[in-house]
Amino acid sequence: MSLQDYHTKLRYQHQATQDFNRARNKAVLSRIQHFMNTDKDMLLSLSDVREILKPRNEVYRGMQAVSISRIVGSEGRYRDFTKYFFPKSEFLRVRWERIDKAKIQDIPLPAIQLYEIGGAYFVRDGNHRVSVARSMGIEDIDAEVTSLSTEIEIDSTMTVDDLRHAVIEYEKKIFYEKTLFGTLTRDKDLNFTQPGRYDIIYNHILVHKYYLNESTDEELSFQNALVSWYSKVYQPIIQIINEDMLCLNFPGRSPSDLYVWIVQHWDNLKKKNGLSYPASSAARDFSVKYGKKEGLGYHLRLLKERIIRFFSSLFTRTPDQKRNR
Repeated sequence: MSLQDYHTKLRYQHQATQDFNRARNKAVLSRIQHFMNTDKDMLLSLSDVREILKPRNEVYRGMQAVSISRIVGSEGRYRDFTKYFFPKSEFLRVRWERIDKAKIQDIPLPAIQLYEIGGAYFVRDGNHRVSVARSMGIEDIDAEVTSLSTEIEIDSTMTVDDLRHAVIEYEKKIFYEKTLFGTLTRDKDLNFTQPGRYDIIYNHILVHKYYLNESTDEELSFQNALVSWYSKVYQPIIQIINEDMLCLNFPGRSPSDLYVWIVQHWDNLKKKNGLSYPASSAARDFSVKYGKKEGLGYHLRLLKERIIRFFSSLFTRTPDQKRNR
């Protein structure tokens, strides 16, 4: 190796070291900026996104030039880089600098491999190459793309919670349109905190329809079954949930969430205690067994019961008790 080649090699290495240090500093700064909300600084996990969106199939799209700004996650290395693919750890240095030196010298690198889903991209292979390209300010990168089908659009700023909320809102929209739920019940508050719950409600209505049709010669329409289920099953349980303030024992959950869980719990209890086991007892039993132990709801119910007992005692005292008071 000539002296000139040696100095050139040193210069490339020095440049790569500086580039990595700058990228690491950006990662540290980003983590400091988002320390109150770390999800905003994280890449999306493809596994988590698959679990939430449940794509139906995949299609090979071939080679494409992809905007790096639309690469929002990774299949396996989502913990190693920030939201903008800056390296989080020192152990990434050796491979990162090797790729950076290749870029500096214009040495061709293999195309990365990406999954596309909802208009966003996830790295299958090539996380370090994306990181280096982003640090260099490169806007597009050659990629071999496979698409996963979904109806949900993924925005580059989305967190996992944002994505889950988008799926729930989409499911609610489809459910309300398909069943005319809002028109028939005037209820806009059938809300859930997890995907997949509207399918459960749909099945509850079908089961209710089946039992109603057992006792009549005419086939009951789905819409009539929905109204009957809503007034005779759903609303009475929601009333119990609200009156007993059960949601306070399940922070972050909605009354509709509790309805689904309580009905399942009620079915199990009826198998043990008979079909006449009351829904109110099932709701309270569920809250005691699975709710936040001695949460705010527990103390408020105790206070409510004491107030009721106090005022009841005022009106049930005998005349002699009132005179001696």
